[in-house]
Amino acid sequence: MRKLIDTIKNIWNIEDLRNRILMTLGILAIYRLGCFVVIPGVDPAQLSALQDQTSDGLLGLLNMFTGGAFSQASIFALGIMPYISASIVIQLLGMAIPYFQKLQKEGESGRRKINNITRYLTILITGGQAPGYIANLKATLPESAFLLAPGAFWMSSIIILVTGTMFVMWLGEKITDRGVGNGISLLIMIGIIAGLPQSLMQEFVAALGSTGGGLVMFMVEMLALLVVIMVTILLVQGTRRIPVQYAKRVVGNKQYGGVRQFIPLKVNAAGVMPIIFAQAIMFVPITLVGFSDNESLQGIAAVLTDFGGFWYNLMFFVMIVLFTYFYTAMTVNPNQMADDMKKNGGFIPGIK
Repeated sequence: MRKLIDTIKNIWNIEDLRNRILMTLGILAIYRLGCFVVIPGVDPAQLSALQDQTSDGLLGLLNMFTGGAFSQASIFALGIMPYISASIVIQLLGMAIPYFQKLQKEGESGRRKINNITRYLTILITGGQAPGYIANLKATLPESAFLLAPGAFWMSSIIILVTGTMFVMWLGEKITDRGVGNGISLLIMIGIIAGLPQSLMQEFVAALGSTGGGLVMFMVEMLALLVVIMVTILLVQGTRRIPVQYAKRVVGNKQYGGVRQFIPLKVNAAGVMPIIFAQAIMFVPITLVGFSDNESLQGIAAVLTDFGGFWYNLMFFVMIVLFTYFYTAMTVNPNQMADDMKKNGGFIPGIK
């Protein structure tokens, strides 16, 4: 414990790191405040029906990813998910279209172009999801909850939702550039953590109920949760180190190489991204149903959005497997690694 306290003190004494932490905390605070700003033209006092609809199931999961903004009819209701969807499309195109493959090999300039294309695609995706969200609001809330004329409400709400998503994306990029990094992941994490106290309290109250199993069962659940977290950390941190030997080279009067290094191959190279990608795809039926009153489409969407149903979990499983395969293929390129080693005079001992 003493060592942990000393480490925290040392981190705080480094000015650049301290400024980055404060910048990150400030941006996260702005994001959380925005999650409670209701779309103009909606009566906040009549949001109970929407909150009941998003209390569980797939909509409940979406609400968790947005930190409760979805159920609050917030200006950040769509959150960062459209940006993640755009990133999925761009990364898949990078495997199939030569133009995007060329951009990926152009270094920093190519990365900037890909980021710009991703932003434009985010606007298009948000522009498609925003009407679906507004249609869901119209179908869920009573007519008295809307304080503007229908045309004005639709137009202003779509613009606000698109702007809100782009602002959230900008906040994530600022955390990545001027904060502690991984801005998009931090925004998702803070949204999940925001609902954690309420979820734990609900679970505690349910455990103490007549059919909940009592305090002992609650403690067992918390212990199981802790074990799952520990196993997850082990999987994320686990690596296999491949030894690489570099041949000795003489440049001028100096000798280089001759040392053994390692290539760290992660057990889970894809990380959590395939799950996020798959979840983003599972939100598509909700958006499509928002544009149609067809009972057949609504029935299909109900099956595909049943959080505990067989078909939902089967599709979710298949997409996680596929995205893990594709994402690992993109992040771990053995041919590129072999070429880099060959150029630098490296080889794996015992492997020809």
